[in-house]
Amino acid sequence: MLNKTYPYYLANVAVAANTDLEVTDKFSGEVATRVAMADAAAIDKAIGYAVDAMPALRAFPPFKRQAVLEHCVKRFRERYDELALALCIEAGKPINDSKGEVTRLIDTFKVAAEESVRIDGEIINLEISPRAKGYHGYVKRVPIGPCSFISPFNFPLNLTAHKVAPAIAAGVPFVLKPASRTPVGALIMGEILAETDLPKGAFSILPAHRDGADLFTTDERFKLLSFTGSPAVGWELKKKAGKKKVILELGGNAAAIVDGDQGGKLDYVVERLAFGAFYQSGQSCIGVQRILVHAKIYDALREKLIAKTKSLVMGDPKDEKTFVGPMISESESNRLAGWMESAVQAGAKIVAGGKVDGAMFEATLLEDVKRDTDLYRKEAFGPVAILERFDDFDAALATVNDSDFGLQAGVFTDSLAHAHRAWDLLDVGGVVINDVPSFRVDNMPYGGVKDSGLGREGVRYAIEDMTEMRLMVMRETW
Repeated sequence: MLNKTYPYYLANVAVAANTDLEVTDKFSGEVATRVAMADAAAIDKAIGYAVDAMPALRAFPPFKRQAVLEHCVKRFRERYDELALALCIEAGKPINDSKGEVTRLIDTFKVAAEESVRIDGEIINLEISPRAKGYHGYVKRVPIGPCSFISPFNFPLNLTAHKVAPAIAAGVPFVLKPASRTPVGALIMGEILAETDLPKGAFSILPAHRDGADLFTTDERFKLLSFTGSPAVGWELKKKAGKKKVILELGGNAAAIVDGDQGGKLDYVVERLAFGAFYQSGQSCIGVQRILVHAKIYDALREKLIAKTKSLVMGDPKDEKTFVGPMISESESNRLAGWMESAVQAGAKIVAGGKVDGAMFEATLLEDVKRDTDLYRKEAFGPVAILERFDDFDAALATVNDSDFGLQAGVFTDSLAHAHRAWDLLDVGGVVINDVPSFRVDNMPYGGVKDSGLGREGVRYAIEDMTEMRLMVMRETW
């Protein structure tokens, strides 16, 4: 079980300042633990410590950064079950998904450990004309400076890791605000980081309410803001961020196209679609929300997908048989239920699921959803998927692009031409062929276009954002 209380971490040190933040068990609704909350004064101190840490971090060599990351990998493995149970309780994530996220946490830190010792530069040939004869150019990457991180509730371990691990590898100090609904995993991460010899001020992990955390966005001592969360919040933060670099990993209403040549592979396709749409109660920005199926196989796939959706077990996330646990809150469940009801009133049909009880939202499949409804246009962020048919592949691509979002898309096809056409024409950050858009490996460039964000995560790509190129020009003789 969880500890009764958790401190926050200010300049590498645990501080039991208060127990003001109640963290609930998302299935039972009961208070599971209490966490220290940071006020504006603590956040201001953390930023100051981060600034002061820069000289020491510049002198902290890559092999030491690698050792810190390797220590984290070792300790995450030792505390695997504890981390998984904490995630299951605070996020309501089914235990099997929680274990999978701990595995990805470990993977992300492993990749960062490898990348920490190969942040290389380049030599540039400057002798492009007679006036540059005898000049040579050299480029290296240097830490950008103190970074502000704001992480979301839906992957509170791994999406936090995608900020923290690259920061350690790059040698930048950071101040992290974990989601107030799910702060425990990040605080356990802080406990493990506090065991290392990172210089004082290299990290602070400070749960804080959104309305009291403006310094994470506005303080000019930060040189980078990395935010993962909703589009409405992310774009508003960008407006307030000032001169700092901003990385946004926001939402989506991801689509999967099933081409007409998949008739003999429907069982595989259905398994992946059900996973992509309903894993962790659909609370993933790359969860499958729209399913476009070729008319040639629509009826057969529809029948199988309905049966699969109805078979998914909903219940206590601590039970290994559970596939669909609670949504993060009853208010979020009610919001999605309202969208579903409006879609039905506009002519949509529920073909599987549809029952809602508090934060428990049954895996739900609909068809005939009008494209101007909130359920179709916005990010559902819950266990709801929409079926529609198509006859022409290019028309299906256009339908996918008819969205304010562009994070990832999935295409099931045996046609190499169709695969490349999708890669060429889909206005998204990533195209996944023969799997769902929910697929992600932690070393790949990950991010979106349009309202889905700016920049790319994935350890090496995050390191590039957290460092800057510095040029030296040397004249050979003078």
